[in-house]
Amino acid sequence: QEQLVESGGGLVQPGESLRLSCAPSRFRLGYFGIGWFRQAPGKEREGVSCIRSQDGTTSYAESVKGRFTISRDNVKNTVYLQMDSLKPEDTAVYFCARSPTNGCDLSAATLFGSWGQGTQVTVSS
Repeated sequence: QEQLVESGGGLVQPGESLRLSCAPSRFRLGYFGIGWFRQAPGKEREGVSCIRSQDGTTSYAESVKGRFTISRDNVKNTVYLQMDSLKPEDTAVYFCARSPTNGCDLSAATLFGSWGQGTQVTVSS
């Protein structure tokens, strides 16, 4: 089964950083847009960031703009989410998923596939 695998989560204090990684089990990332999503307990899934495959165009939710940076390394076949200046409200399970095209639209999450199991990010003092 073609699935993405997330890693890099953990427990950090407010203001600290984490870098999440997203790697596929059986396909090349370079042909697809990749999105990061998160879901906190009792809340709906939220689109966090997206990166297109062809030109690397990125997009971010307003809540993370200026603090998070998405990037991709097509040689390592991995997409990263660098999260700086973390806040308690960033606490959630973070997932990456594959766009159905080489584009990336966070508002179309239901069209994304190859969802991973997620990685827990907890920001607490």
